[in-house]
Amino acid sequence: MITKNIQPGKISIIIPAINEAGNIKQTIATTQRSTNIEVIVVDGGSQDDTVAIAGSLGVKVISSSPGRAVQMNTGAALASGDILLFLHADTLLPVGFDEMIRAALQQPGVIAGAFALRINADLASLRLVEKGVYWRSRLLQMPYGDQAIFMTKAVFQQVGGFPELPIMEDFELIRRLKRLGKITILRVPVITSARRWLQKGVFKTTLINQIVIIAYLLKTKPARLRTWYSQGKFFKL
Repeated sequence: MITKNIQPGKISIIIPAINEAGNIKQTIATTQRSTNIEVIVVDGGSQDDTVAIAGSLGVKVISSSPGRAVQMNTGAALASGDILLFLHADTLLPVGFDEMIRAALQQPGVIAGAFALRINADLASLRLVEKGVYWRSRLLQMPYGDQAIFMTKAVFQQVGGFPELPIMEDFELIRRLKRLGKITILRVPVITSARRWLQKGVFKTTLINQIVIIAYLLKTKPARLRTWYSQGKFFKL
């Protein structure tokens, strides 16, 4: 049985990273405006200065096999907090995130949550993407990993952690969480890098994301999806 006695629970912030030297310092900086937290950077084999930069900031840095799900599960296993917050290495937390998370998890029926999303580029098309993300998350209770998913450690253990898939690990975790209770979406956004939208284009990136989801729901093997994605097969659309 999951208890609600988590206030003022310690929050373990788990940041999976590979070659994020350009982002990790700013991301960690946004975690420091808080109380009773720990930060765990889980490096998956960076070839740049990610590990050195994170280590110089006084946070815990550990190594694991590459793969976002594997890295996040590794960090969660070593976390000492009552609450787990999974933060992408290119995503910035809002001021007061810790109090928002603790308050959200105290609400009746809530077993997990995430933030609204702000994409860090001044494009009208990205404002439309943000609105779509917000309403998808609220109406369907389907936030994705770049929205900084959080839950108690007890709930995380109950669902078995992130399924160690090469892609869609956040999508599958949320599907499992929905069977346990409500997933709340905080109105205050995290700010995530626009790099993947800028690299491929907003329309194409959004289209590819939807194709991957549909293919996954149609039982395409995640390993095949990951191969197609990494080899750019979707990008030729």
